[in-house]
Amino acid sequence: MHFTLYSRSYCHLCQDMLDALMLLQTAERPFTVAVIDIDSAADATLLARFDELVPVLFADPARPELCHYFLDAARVRAALAAES
Repeated sequence: MHFTLYSRSYCHLCQDMLDALMLLQTAERPFTVAVIDIDSAADATLLARFDELVPVLFADPARPELCHYFLDAARVRAALAAES
């Protein structure tokens, strides 16, 4: 499974979400995470879309977000279970 975390480098909530997400990783359910800094992505669309919402976590950027501001561990676990 692959997650995408839209973030900012100076955002403590972003780091907190990443840390909490990584605690959910197990040998049975490994995953990868792409952390995209919306300020340095050189994409005005990302900045406009996520400016005040970061951190925002997606399991699939084409589907609705899993959570923003704080990790929703239940939704992440459900996404991991659905991938199995």
